[in-house]
Amino acid sequence: MSHIIILEIGIAVLLVALVGLLANRLRFSVIPFFIIIGMLLGNEQYPDFVANLLAQTNNPSLTDGFKGVWKFFTFTESKPFIEFMGRLGVLFLLFYLGLEFSVGRLLKSGKSIVTGGVLYVIINFVSGILIGWLMDLPFKELMVLCGLMTSSSTAIVAKVLTDLKRTANPETEVIMGMIMFDDLFIAMHISFLSGLILTGGTSFGAVLGTSLMALGFILAFLFLGRKLIPFIDRLLHEKTSELFILIIFSSLFVIAGFSETIHVAEAIGALMAGLVFADSKYIKKIEAMVLPYKDFFGAMFFFSFGLSIDIYSLGGAIGWATLAAVVTVLGNVASGYFAAYFSKLKPKASFDIGLTLSARGEFSIIMANIGKAGGLLPVIQSFVVVYVLILSIISPLLTKESRNIWNLLFGKEKVAAKPKKTLEDLEAEAAQNE
Repeated sequence: MSHIIILEIGIAVLLVALVGLLANRLRFSVIPFFIIIGMLLGNEQYPDFVANLLAQTNNPSLTDGFKGVWKFFTFTESKPFIEFMGRLGVLFLLFYLGLEFSVGRLLKSGKSIVTGGVLYVIINFVSGILIGWLMDLPFKELMVLCGLMTSSSTAIVAKVLTDLKRTANPETEVIMGMIMFDDLFIAMHISFLSGLILTGGTSFGAVLGTSLMALGFILAFLFLGRKLIPFIDRLLHEKTSELFILIIFSSLFVIAGFSETIHVAEAIGALMAGLVFADSKYIKKIEAMVLPYKDFFGAMFFFSFGLSIDIYSLGGAIGWATLAAVVTVLGNVASGYFAAYFSKLKPKASFDIGLTLSARGEFSIIMANIGKAGGLLPVIQSFVVVYVLILSIISPLLTKESRNIWNLLFGKEKVAAKPKKTLEDLEAEAAQNE
């Protein structure tokens, strides 16, 4: 069946490309489009409206012909391979994220990280506890929900800031500081979830031990990794492109695989590897080589996540996910207000900060997948699909209109008009200059 596998993968990649083109044309984030196309396909039962149309034709040959074509869109043979491509996508996404930040940059952004970041995590985590309590979720499901509601999408945030040409704005430094703090918190939370859900730890001591091991691994890796940068640079010096990328990829996979063996999520190992390589003098070359793999496998990650979702199971989560999305936006605006205050920015910057950080994406999906692997309630999967789709669509739109929303609620900032100079004033200035 190898020829079927190649054909199905080709169809999957083509569909992902087509919906990506559509998203760019509509000026939306591509992430929800990748998830939606995966949800619409991958099921042996084709959509109800198609089944009804075929039934009305009363033509068995047409129905059989459609079933023969539809089987290529269920990805029955290639689904395990597509899932593995999605797993690689997580590693490349997190590795590239680490390359973008670096340990040095993390240390330099102390004020933005500590003030805005702590408030952001607390407000969003408490929001997760509130929604989980209203949903009457067990403890494990509650912890997953808190994590996915706290994790902003770095990929969407970076794209929005670039598209809106706000990368040089003063509030952008605060946004990036907050999102770096959030990423580090989520890294430790994912390790905590791994110990709680995947390792079978039932006692508080066992979960605490796994979490402390994860924290120790992260801190030790960051400390030792910086010491190894000179050796890494010598290893990469004047290597051919083949050897260069083999060294980078082997390091990524070995580190991610090793972290998984000690019950630290492989995604966190990939993030740590990126943070270390970010201090290399070859960072630009590393980024250029990794970027195409990040884009390709990252797209397949969101597509494969969509394939794993039964679209007919989402109904029960729509109300809760919509409420959670509203709470997230309001909570993020509140955290943006405090971040702007402590960073001595104008109050209107709070809307820019909070609405930009409201996007949810890759980390939320990673934690939902941990819940699925641990056999938690299916409502978590359904919840995260609707929640991510809502916020990945409306957050970029709200961010684009953040200034207009502020002006609508609080009025435009009055700017004192400069007094017009008379001819006598200009002549007096000219005389003084002479």
